[in-house]
Amino acid sequence: MAIATVNPATGKTEMIIEPHSREEVDQRISEAASAAELLRQTSFAERAEWMRAAAAILDDQAEGLGELITVEMGKPIAQSVAEVHKCAKAMRFYAENSEQFLADVTLADPSTVSASRAWTRYEPLGVVLAVMPWNYPLWQVIRFAAPALMAGNAGLLKHASNVPQSALFLDTLFERAGFPVGSFRALLIGGAEVGAVIADPRVTGVTLTGSEPAGRSVAAIAGDHVKKAVLELGGSDPFVVLASGDVKAAAATAVRARINNNGQSCIAGKRFIVHTDVYDEFAAEFTNLMSALRVGDPLDPAVEVGPVATESGRNDLIELVEDARAKGATILTGGSVPDRPGWYYEPTVIADLPDDARLVQEETFGPVASLYRATDNTDALRIANQTTFGLSSAVWTNDPEEEEWFVANLDAGAVFINGMTVSYQELPFGGIKRSGFGRELAAVGQREFCNLKTVWKA
Repeated sequence: MAIATVNPATGKTEMIIEPHSREEVDQRISEAASAAELLRQTSFAERAEWMRAAAAILDDQAEGLGELITVEMGKPIAQSVAEVHKCAKAMRFYAENSEQFLADVTLADPSTVSASRAWTRYEPLGVVLAVMPWNYPLWQVIRFAAPALMAGNAGLLKHASNVPQSALFLDTLFERAGFPVGSFRALLIGGAEVGAVIADPRVTGVTLTGSEPAGRSVAAIAGDHVKKAVLELGGSDPFVVLASGDVKAAAATAVRARINNNGQSCIAGKRFIVHTDVYDEFAAEFTNLMSALRVGDPLDPAVEVGPVATESGRNDLIELVEDARAKGATILTGGSVPDRPGWYYEPTVIADLPDDARLVQEETFGPVASLYRATDNTDALRIANQTTFGLSSAVWTNDPEEEEWFVANLDAGAVFINGMTVSYQELPFGGIKRSGFGRELAAVGQREFCNLKTVWKA
């Protein structure tokens, strides 16, 4: 895949960028390694000042950066601008809280370990490689970079090949804000070259957000070199509506959950599992709202759904829908490619899915929702847990016992009650099963790439 900006709304190539040579990659890793040594010696206060300056750059340039994001990957412009501001907010969060998150912890009674004092401390690992996707070109990177840099690490970025201008902006952002030269470096390379970077002895760990095959590959290489890895992979999140829930509110939220980012989000609600007593009401409301969505140019503020980011991604979506159609599923709305330039796909709702339909198990990355009728709460839980994924989930109920039962039994890294999944810098983010391992965000996410050092004193 070429390193290029190809506008998904038109299919036209906007910019082609030359990849970095092996010599350039080596130089950038060296710069990051040197920066990591400097960052270890800086204070939280210094790093916080630089991080706040970087956040200010984002807020100041939000409109232009939003347009860049939309041209590179196609999300509606208001969502792109909101992504930029969300990044700035997370950066300020870590500037404010990192010293507390990484503070030493002293054992209350050191005599239990025959010491006069015993404590633990968090120290940076060094240079960490981030392999990031295109769907949130800035947010996916910043939610790694802000905690990593505030912990005293340096970062390397292998970004998705279709968002190179976003990568180049991030390559200079932190230095512009005052961080040492090389603190964060983008590597314009192909996927086949990632293994060599992970194996480099100057690189101490890797984090990846992406597909399951990519995660398997990165984890295998990291394991072979005994390096820390954090993986956030795919998701086919269940959105469960029970008979006690607010059906109209659930349907309205379900639409936002499914079409946010043009449906291209790992944590989007994708499988809508509805108790039979309210299924017909929900299905009618949900389908009507999905069919009324305005599809068009994502730079138009009135547009609600833009194109799928890549032609191959749309082809994958078409294959999944056609497989379901051929096996007898019911298309309640959509299910076609609009007659227009670019990589658009109609907002689609599919019901009556047979067990052998690929949609039952595979992730849909686009504005396609699958609808399931559950005979009772036990059946709803069975359907929710039947995939190999376990990223997030949502449950709509006004019954406290139902709420507790689903929270306890859903196979997921998160459960959202009467709402849709959203990533917040204050809350840990990550999954189980084939959705990956490790956590991002909050305090625990920052500590993933720190050495937890135990100190014992006689």
